[in-house]
Amino acid sequence: MAIEFELKFRGTAESIQQMNRAVSGETMEFAMETTYYDGVSGQLSAKKYTFRRRIENAISVCTLKTPAGDNRRGEWEVECDNIHKAVDLLMQMGAPEDLKELTAQGIVAVCGAKFHRIAKTIQFDDAVLELALDQGILMGGGRQIPLCEVEVELKSGEPEQAEQYAKILATKFGLQPEPHSKFRRAFDLYKGEI
Repeated sequence: MAIEFELKFRGTAESIQQMNRAVSGETMEFAMETTYYDGVSGQLSAKKYTFRRRIENAISVCTLKTPAGDNRRGEWEVECDNIHKAVDLLMQMGAPEDLKELTAQGIVAVCGAKFHRIAKTIQFDDAVLELALDQGILMGGGRQIPLCEVEVELKSGEPEQAEQYAKILATKFGLQPEPHSKFRRAFDLYKGEI
């Protein structure tokens, strides 16, 4: 299991363009299409589990994320083109044992996202960070809303270093914290709460 530590911010098309020009680092681009799943009775979302299949530049990756507190999440992922097969594969990797039980009655697609990501690898003090600049749409309940988000993810180093870098970025580019994940916002759209 990996522990994911990331900080999210609301961006604008303009702030993302500015950051892309101003921030140097190894840059990669991805076309991403994500489908989020839940148990047929909402069992996964009730436990705050995020279960998704994401196609990243034509590669299918299935991921389970679980709460771990303080901007951290447990994360297991595997290359797999079938979300049902991914359950066993993720459990073999150490995903929570209740995943099998929570998905036993079946899983359903509930919401999704389509976006373009510019990812930059940043060296900040002793930390290695990924700056992700995402633009696209979130989808749920037959509706969609724009997505414009900035993420600072810790790849190695201490969380305080990621927080310090994110604070500098937020101040320089006028970013506001985004307390909710893409899944949470798309799921709220699916439930009609947005």
